[in-house]
Amino acid sequence: MTIHTTGTREQWLTARLELLEAEKDLTRRSDELARRRQALPWVRVDKAYRFETEEGAASLVDLFRGRSQLLVYHFMFGPDYAAGCPSCSAIADGFNGFAVHLANHDVMLSAVSLAPLAKLQAFKRRMGWTFPWASSQGGEFNFDFNVSITEQQQRAGGIDYNYKRSGHVLDAKPEAAAEGPVAFAAMAGTDTAGFMRQRPGMSAFTHEDGVVYHTYSTYARGLDGLWGMYQWLDRAPRGRNETGLWWRHHDQYDKR
Repeated sequence: MTIHTTGTREQWLTARLELLEAEKDLTRRSDELARRRQALPWVRVDKAYRFETEEGAASLVDLFRGRSQLLVYHFMFGPDYAAGCPSCSAIADGFNGFAVHLANHDVMLSAVSLAPLAKLQAFKRRMGWTFPWASSQGGEFNFDFNVSITEQQQRAGGIDYNYKRSGHVLDAKPEAAAEGPVAFAAMAGTDTAGFMRQRPGMSAFTHEDGVVYHTYSTYARGLDGLWGMYQWLDRAPRGRNETGLWWRHHDQYDKR
């Protein structure tokens, strides 16, 4: 027997209409936030970042592939990982479907990680993905955008992430890490310390009159809206219904 509230269709409709007003208000506020993101000042990118891609060595401008806008997903895949972060992988599972639409609307989507290109390509084949994925190994891109740290920084602590110096979950020492980083490190084939030297995020850029500008970055739960899995779960009868870590790489579930 269900322990959830039950009622008549009329009672459901009354409650649903009240919820509809709240949903409409959230939509309006979300639209306003989008306008505020787009109103942020653009910051010129003068550093000559270099990447390795399937087409060879590339600059940041090359990642645009002729479009005027570039969205970069900072995918957690460090040099010592054997596989991508399971959470980043769950987010990236949605990229194939909409990347083609973005590309035909003057927006290029690319993942960027610190791991060598060969590792990224092998994992990409395993996952069946087709979106562009560049390696920033050997450069400062990941460090400048606060999604990678060095071992020395990790030992010292107090690292900037999500626009604050400390207090975020990834600032914890590896030996005091929560269940998530420990479990995900094992799934990614690395140790906890190595796993926690990478952080998730996304950044937006535009290319105008020969100049590249950084326009936006978000981290941590700022990525929730990009995680299609959770958008569906939030509309399921029991919501996210999480009592622990349950997701993994999509080829690691039991076949049902």
